Amino acid sequence: MTGPGKPLRRIDAPFVSLGPSGVTVRDRLKGLTSEDERVLRLVGGHLGALASRDLKARCADGLDHLATTWAARKRDLTGVSSSRWAGSITKATHDQWALSRRGQASHLDSLDTGIRTVSHRLSLPIGEKGTKRTPGGYRSRHEWFVKTRRLHVLEERRAAVAADRESGIVRVVRGGRKLLGTRHNLAAAQLTEQEWRERWETARWFLSADGESGKRFGNETIRVTPDGEVSIKLPAPLTGLANARSGRYVLAAKVTFPHRGQEWADRIEGNRAVAYRIHLDVSRGRWYLDASWTRPVVRTMPLSAARAAGMVGVDTNADHFACWQLDVHGNPVGDPHRFPYDLSGTATHRDAQIRHAITQLLHWAKRCGVRAIGLESLDFTAETTREKHGRRKRFRQLVSGIPTGKLRARLVSMAAELDLVIVAVDPAYTSQWGAQHWQKPLATPTRTTTRHDAASIAIGRRALGHPIRRRTAPPHDDRSDRRGHRTAQAGPGVWGRKETRHPATDRAHDARSRTGTTRTRATSRASNTVRDARSDQTWVQDSLLIT
Repeated sequence: MTGPGKPLRRIDAPFVSLGPSGVTVRDRLKGLTSEDERVLRLVGGHLGALASRDLKARCADGLDHLATTWAARKRDLTGVSSSRWAGSITKATHDQWALSRRGQASHLDSLDTGIRTVSHRLSLPIGEKGTKRTPGGYRSRHEWFVKTRRLHVLEERRAAVAADRESGIVRVVRGGRKLLGTRHNLAAAQLTEQEWRERWETARWFLSADGESGKRFGNETIRVTPDGEVSIKLPAPLTGLANARSGRYVLAAKVTFPHRGQEWADRIEGNRAVAYRIHLDVSRGRWYLDASWTRPVVRTMPLSAARAAGMVGVDTNADHFACWQLDVHGNPVGDPHRFPYDLSGTATHRDAQIRHAITQLLHWAKRCGVRAIGLESLDFTAETTREKHGRRKRFRQLVSGIPTGKLRARLVSMAAELDLVIVAVDPAYTSQWGAQHWQKPLATPTRTTTRHDAASIAIGRRALGHPIRRRTAPPHDDRSDRRGHRTAQAGPGVWGRKETRHPATDRAHDARSRTGTTRTRATSRASNTVRDARSDQTWVQDSLLIT
């Protein structure tokens, strides 16, 4: 399937993905009074303005940032908020700046990839066909001319981004660039100016507080007691709104955290750090409280233990998971399973579809009795450029629509709760070799095996450490001792691997099973060949044994 003489790329060894490094749970703040909402809006708007000012100062520092400038910014914020609010704001600012730098580096890589691809295609003759790995020349002189202009645009963008990165300049929009662009397309977004303004201001609020180990209930700024009472440390200019001691405001709502509630309760009772975030869903008019904490990153199970009970191979596609259970030897068990999902519509709808499909997959894997799930380590960041796939817009949309990073992170996190681990494998040639070796043999009159089902077997076998192919080609009769073994399943230490398989019936004559017994039939005196046989030789039959 890879072509004669074409070199294969190196295939990385499978590995067990690390468990989740953090946990986030959410509960709705029900029963808030109008005064509670007014206080939350005032606190969020005040701290959001301070966060915007601090982010502007951090971006102005660029690469000249020092610990002394950080301390100076925190001192300035402390006077108009509090020491802990200032610490949370400055930490969020540094995280945002670092995220922007990583996005800038990724954008540079994307531009470099596009420039290389366009330059290569421009260097080829017009109409020259490409291969699966490298694109060919452009189809017409007009397209060639348009791409020369496209190359100049990419080079100018690349120079501008490289200059920004070298000087430490990042471009960040608090509230989101997408929401900012919506302001100019209110009719398409079906929003009024007032509705957009409310969403914009809400997105720029700051109501997040980092946890502190050793402090009461793990957080002094936003405190949640074991019985669900939520209180906020008010900033200095708003202490007049306090309804409790020490400048705190206690909300009327109670939280319970039904999901992971016991784990959260154990942390706050032990005064371990828990970070909280209060936010408003404008479209629904609901307030929520998120609680998050970190976990030590550990490998939950060694690879040998994960393979001990077989594997479930999973092939990720644009609209479904294709899965097949494999035993410890790499043989398919039962029928393939498919778990569909729909990635069209809003982000909330897509996220719900992914969670539902992953839940079905994990519950089925648990019923199969396996300990691990084999999954491809996919990354489509370099596969979605228009320069690589040209006019194949539908294919680019298809590839871009598969949320590989988010899907893998969510699957690892949800699998850890069911004591399952994810074995990541190299995705090279899984679809090709799976279809070549497994699609046709597993098809029956009542079952159609798709290419994706065959790919799931290839992924599972690679996760188990077996070769993807079912059986090697038989060796020549006169070179069987030099050509290797007949099957890929039989290792060099397996006794009798080259012998003819004995029939599995009651009439099978196996010399090893008759050791120590008396023969009822004498050995023939006749020759073993027709050439040496003589007509005067006869058979001798012993008398039957008395039992």
